[in-house]
Amino acid sequence: MKLSFHGAAQTVTGSKHLVTLNNGQQVLLDCGMFQGLGAKTYSLNQQFGFNATAVSWLLLSHAHIDHSGLIPKLVKEGFRGRILCTQATKDLTEILLFDSAQIQEHFKEETKNDPLYSLEDVRNALELFQVISYEEIVILSDDVSAMFTQTGHLVGSAAIHLTIREDGKETTISYSADVGRARHPLLQPAASFPQAEYLILESTYGDKHHDIQSNNIDILLKWITKTCMHKKGKLIIPAFSVGRTQEILFLLNQLELEKRLPDLSYFVDSPLSMQATEVIKKHTNDFNDRLQGILKIDDDPFVFKGLKYVEHADDSVRLVDYKEPCVIISASGTADAGRVRHHIRETAGSRNNTILFSGYCGSESLGGHLLSGAKQVEMFGEPVEIFAEIAQLNGLSAHGDCDDLCNFINCQDPGSVRSVFLVHGEKKVQEALAARLSRKDFYPIHIPAHHEEFILNRAMMTERPNELKEAG
Repeated sequence: MKLSFHGAAQTVTGSKHLVTLNNGQQVLLDCGMFQGLGAKTYSLNQQFGFNATAVSWLLLSHAHIDHSGLIPKLVKEGFRGRILCTQATKDLTEILLFDSAQIQEHFKEETKNDPLYSLEDVRNALELFQVISYEEIVILSDDVSAMFTQTGHLVGSAAIHLTIREDGKETTISYSADVGRARHPLLQPAASFPQAEYLILESTYGDKHHDIQSNNIDILLKWITKTCMHKKGKLIIPAFSVGRTQEILFLLNQLELEKRLPDLSYFVDSPLSMQATEVIKKHTNDFNDRLQGILKIDDDPFVFKGLKYVEHADDSVRLVDYKEPCVIISASGTADAGRVRHHIRETAGSRNNTILFSGYCGSESLGGHLLSGAKQVEMFGEPVEIFAEIAQLNGLSAHGDCDDLCNFINCQDPGSVRSVFLVHGEKKVQEALAARLSRKDFYPIHIPAHHEEFILNRAMMTERPNELKEAG
């Protein structure tokens, strides 16, 4: 049996992990699109590193494009197996993939890149989806079964657990996908899961501790007050349409319930955000106890006075020229694509304005450059001088920190885990997490490179290498 890594290997995007049985059956864990890696992004998305026609099943952990975005391309290249996921993931993935295809078509002249897939490819892919429930054991074949458990990262998000019977032996593999924060503002925390021999663990914030003392509501209010009320400027909040936008709307709703919401216009300039919010409202079973309680007094925790959705492109153009103080929430979260780029270009030249990033931005993304202090960036082929204040809401990450990741695998006996593979993280972060996990007696810990392949069920090393002893 082999395990190979074709994305999210020493980077945080493009998740694709392939399990290949000795009989040729293949299980693909996620099929994500690379995002925010600069000039090399498109070429990375062109080649899978494996044959799409040979894949037997695709198990999809959640809807975010860096986990789902190349599914239509997989189907376009010949995949005809089943795609398993939860109902919420299917609902969100549908709108995200249609949006992705439309964006690629719309910007092909600007990017000089042919679309990776079409709307027809999306429709063909959606026909292969099969919905399953959390903790339902699904028999894929005589040799393979799967189960999904909740991770608290996004509605419908799941860790995936495989049981594979081969050569008279049973092997268990658990893939964390993206693990949410224990104190997520909207969602239930991650669930425990059965003992596994092999763990594939995300590591986005594997060297970080989220500030649990920070009050996101008060911090957001501070930026609204400073920018819009005192400086009479615009507050631009780049935010991904699925997940992050809804968290921000929830915080603004809470300010209204507390009678502290400033009397302003709050624009959500993203038709996808509007669709995603309606989908998320349907899946209340994923909401945490606090939000369930709020629903008893507020039947829509994502609506408040002054909220306006901007659906049509013409209205978005007019909003760019809008001169009144206001808050604009627009995709994408890293500012690499979407309408938010127009708002940033328009507002960057004035110190009265603030660009407030709401989550992680890779170093090669526009958001990463702005957060690193760049005084000039290139947008739409032209240099843009940066005078606006650049800031970040650090308390809204949907990814767990190093404590959350360690707590996620606390249900595992390290002595029964034969290997841990760290994915979905930058290498330095992964090395820090590996050192911490080794102190908890997990060993060996691998940090796979892009397209690297491992043979499972080989005899384990009995002695740790010196460098790992030192790291631990």
